[in-house]
Amino acid sequence: MKSIFALAAWLLLSVAAYAQLVKPASWSYKPAKSSVQIGDVVELRFTASIKDGYHIYSSQVNPKIDGPLPTVINFTPNDTYQLVGKLQPVSKVETKFEEVFEGDVYLMHGPAQFVQKVKIFKADPSITGTIEYQVCTDSDGQCIPGNDEFSITGIVARAPAATSSVASAPQANSISAKPTTQSAVASVPTTSSASTTVTEGITEPTVKEAVKAPENVLDAAAMVPAEKTDTSMMGFIVAAFLSGLLALLTPCVFPIIPMTVSFFTNQSGGRWKALLFGASIIGIYVLVGTVVSRINGPAFANFVSTHWLPNVLFFAIFFVFGLSFLGLFEIVLPSSLVNSADARAERGGLGGVFFMAFTLVLVSFSCTGPIVGSLLVASAGGEVVKPIIGMTAFSSAFAVPFTLFAAFPQWLKSMPKSGGWLNSVKVVLGFLELALALKFLSIADQVYHWGLLDREVFLSFWIVIFALIGFYFLGRIRLPHDSETKTVSVPRLLLAIFTFAFVVYMIPGLWGAPLKALAGYLPPETSQDFNLTSASSANNQPSVSTAAMSTRRHANLFKLPRGLEGFFDYKEALAYAKQVNKPVFIDFTGHGCVNCREMEQRVWADPAVKSRLQNDFVVVALYVDDKTELPENDWYTSTYDGKVKKSIGAQNADLQITKYNNNAQPHYCLVNSEGKLLVPPKNYDRSVENFVAFLDSGKAKF
Repeated sequence: MKSIFALAAWLLLSVAAYAQLVKPASWSYKPAKSSVQIGDVVELRFTASIKDGYHIYSSQVNPKIDGPLPTVINFTPNDTYQLVGKLQPVSKVETKFEEVFEGDVYLMHGPAQFVQKVKIFKADPSITGTIEYQVCTDSDGQCIPGNDEFSITGIVARAPAATSSVASAPQANSISAKPTTQSAVASVPTTSSASTTVTEGITEPTVKEAVKAPENVLDAAAMVPAEKTDTSMMGFIVAAFLSGLLALLTPCVFPIIPMTVSFFTNQSGGRWKALLFGASIIGIYVLVGTVVSRINGPAFANFVSTHWLPNVLFFAIFFVFGLSFLGLFEIVLPSSLVNSADARAERGGLGGVFFMAFTLVLVSFSCTGPIVGSLLVASAGGEVVKPIIGMTAFSSAFAVPFTLFAAFPQWLKSMPKSGGWLNSVKVVLGFLELALALKFLSIADQVYHWGLLDREVFLSFWIVIFALIGFYFLGRIRLPHDSETKTVSVPRLLLAIFTFAFVVYMIPGLWGAPLKALAGYLPPETSQDFNLTSASSANNQPSVSTAAMSTRRHANLFKLPRGLEGFFDYKEALAYAKQVNKPVFIDFTGHGCVNCREMEQRVWADPAVKSRLQNDFVVVALYVDDKTELPENDWYTSTYDGKVKKSIGAQNADLQITKYNNNAQPHYCLVNSEGKLLVPPKNYDRSVENFVAFLDSGKAKF
């Protein structure tokens, strides 16, 4: 079991590494001089502003290792200019030994500055291209690839007064500022006392006194091309494949299993349809994931998982299928289509197979969206091949079990006397469909505050449904198409015992028992009207003063779990933290976030964690998926995507992206009263010891 949890933790960390959103580095660029003569050589200055806690890699590379992605500037060739020499780093370059590469690497913190010289041939040169780089965290080495376009304008070139020879235009070959080589003059300043020249805010070592470059830079003949394949691609593929297997454990996937089994039980055509089903899953996942990510980026996953329309639609689909499995009616194709399929047997049923694959992809996306979020972010950032490869690896792992589910009913039908017990399986799956359908309605109910499925109402439905399953196993309930059960077999008796045990486990939840095993499926405890657990913790000293509690924004919409008191507005929490001189614990969460509920039930409930949150921090919960619209005077236009943010969730999500460079939930930040991070943020981690250490480190830093 420990190895399974370790694998799951590693996968979540891998996903988090790829899901970082995003722009921890931004680039500016300008010429050293704007007025030159045709034929002059001009310095182009590129500066990367890098957030604290991040670094990029220099343009140098170590020929002895297959190291990280260096900074590379690719220029679009034309006849208005020509490169002179190689790209030079002019700000401090740090040499660091990294075990993962088994050698030295060269990294730069902000501002990281580079210079490329060009010779001008025309009066109005057109200098454009792309900057390829990699931004990594100092704490754990998680990296984000970058690919930014640039266009340098403002250079005005005039003809020289007396021209003895005309500068010849360059040939239109591909030109790029590639990693620095020893043949070029490499100016890599260190902490030595080499003299420098400061020009327009950029510190440059003079050529005369330039510090010698490291000895293990690339020789010109051994230069690595700029288009070299990222060495982390294989690791990315493996992580995507294992994430696909992990995604099978998410709650949104379970409801589609009964539909798959039932559909293929009544299908003819052999295993080739099962293979077609698997191939359709892969094809649709790749197509939907890459196309949608190019159009909408990571916001699509949030839409599918939280908007009322897809969730109510999924609820209706599973509810109808559940009634059909119970025998209320049969879902059949129109007779005209059936006759057409019979006439052309080899083409029959293909539409249904594709529909089942599409339904599976669409439904599972509401839970797997956060896992494939890294692929969506990569697409939104300009990459095309990597997301396609990643989606293929992810969906291949995801499709394998469903392909087997599709093929297995064909084997079941060939077994003797299989009709009776197969119908029993179908009925049980129908009950499960009804139970799991409530999950989707619950998400929409929480996001839009409809008040239809509070926790005790949800549990009441589940208790009744699973009790009926138990009675069905005992033969006390008979439905259409069931054969008479005169005796109860031992397997059915065992299933009844497990089912009733599950019912008994759920009953205390009606009075506030945490039910940790179901934390990700049930509505939050804060939605429960009568909670003995909350009543017993009511005597705890509140972490927020009575005066502040009475004026909190959105307190009528949200409640903190575990009886904690806090805020639901970012600015309000910072202001109160300054007043009481405490650090702030920011919980970026969501109504539809399964992992958020698990953290609250399994980690926050621990006395060591709860006491720290209660006494040492100002807690603020920011729901990124809440659809409550704010007054018009609170709207603003995002600097990230240029869209008007009108709702509570949209503004909280925009804050998380623009200020804390992340779009995953849960995401926990410890900040001071100015909103500055005290320690690196933390994501989903069910280890109480790790979470306590995280809180203690933030308090100590504060």
